[in-house]
Amino acid sequence: MPLHVYQAKEGGKSCSYCRDGFEQLEALGGAPMLRCPRCGAAVEKQWAAARVGRSESGFDDRARGAGFHKLKKTGAGEYERQY
Repeated sequence: MPLHVYQAKEGGKSCSYCRDGFEQLEALGGAPMLRCPRCGAAVEKQWAAARVGRSESGFDDRARGAGFHKLKKTGAGEYERQY
């Protein structure tokens, strides 16, 4: 289920929860949320940056064990193997 970000359409007619923006899990193909679940103000879906970071689940260790490796960019078109 993808995570969507919503924010109030009108800041003056909303609570701090939807005015600051909140995240909501929704099924693929489901109808978008139209109202704040706390105050009922009109909300709209916002674009959010993709979240990419270091794996906290041990994925890096499992990938290394399966024979994969990471590359680190060291220059223009040059990469160094990290593991």
